[in-house]
Amino acid sequence: MGHLITVATSLNQWALDFQGNYERIIESIAIAKQRGAAMRVGPELEIPGYGCYDHFLEGDTVLHSWEVLAKILSGEDTMNILCDIGMPVVHKNVIYNCRIIIYNKQILLIRPKMWLANDGNYREMRYFTPWMKHRQWEDHYLPRIIQAVTKQTKVPFGDCVISTVDTCIGVELCEELFTPSSPHILMGLDGVEIFTNSSGSHHELRKLYTRVELIKEATLKLGGVYLYANQQGCDGDRLYYDGCAMIAMNGHIVAQGSQFSLNDVEVVTATIDIEDVRSHRTSRSRALQAATTERYHRIEVPFALSGGKFGETGGEQTPGLRLSLHEARFHRPEEEIALGPACWLWDYLRRSRTQGYFVPLSGGVDSCATAVIVYSMCRLVADAARRAEKQVIADARRIVGEPEDSGYIPSDPREFCGRIFHTCYMGTENSSVETRKRAKDLALAIGSYHVDLNMDSVVTSVVDLFSFVTGAKPRFEVHGGTGAENLALQNIQARLRMVLSYLFAQLLPWVRGRQGGLLVLGSANVDESLRGYLTKYDCSSADINPIGGISKTDLKKFIAYAQDAFDLPILRSFLDAIPTAELEPMSETYVQADEADMGMTYDELSVFGRLRKVEKCGPYSMFTKLVHEWGAILSPVEIAEKVKHFFFEHARNRHKMTTLTPAYHAESYSPDDNRFDLRPFLYASRFPWQFRKIDQVAAALPDRSNLGPEKAKTD
Repeated sequence: MGHLITVATSLNQWALDFQGNYERIIESIAIAKQRGAAMRVGPELEIPGYGCYDHFLEGDTVLHSWEVLAKILSGEDTMNILCDIGMPVVHKNVIYNCRIIIYNKQILLIRPKMWLANDGNYREMRYFTPWMKHRQWEDHYLPRIIQAVTKQTKVPFGDCVISTVDTCIGVELCEELFTPSSPHILMGLDGVEIFTNSSGSHHELRKLYTRVELIKEATLKLGGVYLYANQQGCDGDRLYYDGCAMIAMNGHIVAQGSQFSLNDVEVVTATIDIEDVRSHRTSRSRALQAATTERYHRIEVPFALSGGKFGETGGEQTPGLRLSLHEARFHRPEEEIALGPACWLWDYLRRSRTQGYFVPLSGGVDSCATAVIVYSMCRLVADAARRAEKQVIADARRIVGEPEDSGYIPSDPREFCGRIFHTCYMGTENSSVETRKRAKDLALAIGSYHVDLNMDSVVTSVVDLFSFVTGAKPRFEVHGGTGAENLALQNIQARLRMVLSYLFAQLLPWVRGRQGGLLVLGSANVDESLRGYLTKYDCSSADINPIGGISKTDLKKFIAYAQDAFDLPILRSFLDAIPTAELEPMSETYVQADEADMGMTYDELSVFGRLRKVEKCGPYSMFTKLVHEWGAILSPVEIAEKVKHFFFEHARNRHKMTTLTPAYHAESYSPDDNRFDLRPFLYASRFPWQFRKIDQVAAALPDRSNLGPEKAKTD
């Protein structure tokens, strides 16, 4: 048979934006047809948007999804192309996450999801029910709005496959690829040659490799063509869906889309030959298994994906298989930080219809990283503007307040940054000249509108008010005060910075002769949140936080990367500086340092966080693991003290997570209390039973820390 062109898409859908979602679906179908494709696959739940959450329980969401599908079916856009479209469907009063397979204004099949994502960030079983009747189907009676268009009363609903004139197509949905017994295995043994996967998979640092390997493995042993479509962008919450639509064949990546993009629609195409699949499937062991496998019900459609043995594929041609085989492309973690949160910030900014961002710059790495991510966003906007991306240019003009007939093009990232990004250094008597200068120099380098102020008068007024009311004058510890006085005097500085941030964010546009307000960005990293090393309702409290899911270790690598990639030599001074809150008076013998305050290093925090969340360790199991990992450098008693200190601080500060600013999800050990890391916020924080067991075992274990790593491993 001849070659055929297949298509997978990445769409920047938005929860409940039915009009915008419809337009993006239609645009993707039009692009697919222009390229000569005979089949188009879109992301999961693309009509209502994946992130509707409890809105999926509302009848309106299902109703409007059917209305959008009716509009798609009634037009000429879907003629002569097989389309796979996602939406929720109520079948016999049960809500299912479904794919609707349509062709020439007809619904061929409604395929419900069989294995639902229900851990980590996902709660699909809260809204949907999995289809448990594998390889079975029933009649689904269509709503009247669809009957009026298709003239169909009922259609197949269940686990079926589509049989065209020249091949067979099966559907797999997102999580089903990740399960041990994925549907593509039995479908492939029953003769399915093309698998579609419509996904709503979010970005996490270093996660893409796992997804790519699963897609390659799905067709390596089995043979076949795998079309992977994914949502891309922020659709209204903490997640960024990282696109990267792919087409794989026989264990090779044939085509791969971008992982991070400002474009609302991206279509990935590849020209393949089904005969290559059939050649791949000639092994005897595969044939023996296929001969005994249970059959799927096949829904026949009088349509061929290819043009015949020597047929022309037509449209905008893409290279054939032999020319387009390549290894999958992966960004380094520091590049992922530069791109993912930047795209998320752009979507949030344009969809919230605000006028820009505001960040309090402290002169430290965290607020520096937030500022550089905003600058990265401006660079992406400028790149898109230079490519004449109409939607990006239109959004940029509206954000900066240009009139509708303006010819403004945001082609200079520093100029655009100066119009939408506002920074402020809020110094006190405890601040150093070095941090003030670093903040000012960074603002100058990236072009932000910068304000430099001293807030001692505000701090003094609040402390004086307390003294007037109580008759007591609190002092810092270095001046003879107690620990309670010392902490209170630090916290009032931190909390006043939050109050001033919102004041300046609301009024700086007015000062500059513009309307609207700014969104305040937070700068607390994932490790400090995990440890609770932040003041509740200080500058960690903001509208959103682009670095709240990123570790300090990764942020430093990102800053080092951006120094050269963005041509910002000022960033070296941030990396060389000792992290400090600058909330206490400095002396010749004392300078406040974060790691000393926390009682642990940032590298240790990353280890604790990963063991606690990813490896699911409590205090005792974490101790036993670290005895093996750290036993060559620390004694069991020292390891025990570190583990106990971490769990004590994490537990007694857990309440801070309940008010944590919504942050970009980037790390698998995030302590986000909203839906990812569900824990109590009132603990018996001294863990008497657990800690006693740790102490008993630590006392009995030999100290091997003086043997050296190699000797300790072999003994």
